[in-house]
Amino acid sequence: MKMTGLGVLATLACAMAGEPGVAADAQKRGDHRAARAARVEGRILPLREIERRVVPRMRGARYLGFDFDSGTTVYTLKFLRDGNVIWVDVDGRSGQVLGQSGN
Repeated sequence: MKMTGLGVLATLACAMAGEPGVAADAQKRGDHRAARAARVEGRILPLREIERRVVPRMRGARYLGFDFDSGTTVYTLKFLRDGNVIWVDVDGRSGQVLGQSGN
């Protein structure tokens, strides 16, 4: 089957559009593995301890999950309240809330 110029461009655009998602998933898996390794080594608090400290403070918000930055050992907990996403950054070593963005 021979593709026209537009067909080739459309196929290429679709392929390129999927790549960032694959890279982001790989990065997230890597960060989650790094969080586990750091927890096992005692360098950071367990996620459940971080959640125990932060989630109750977010009254009226639904907890969506977390990301972990292995470079800074910061957990970012994500919440949804009244259609707005709220991110709460927490130091993985101390459990201290570093900041919050969103409403």
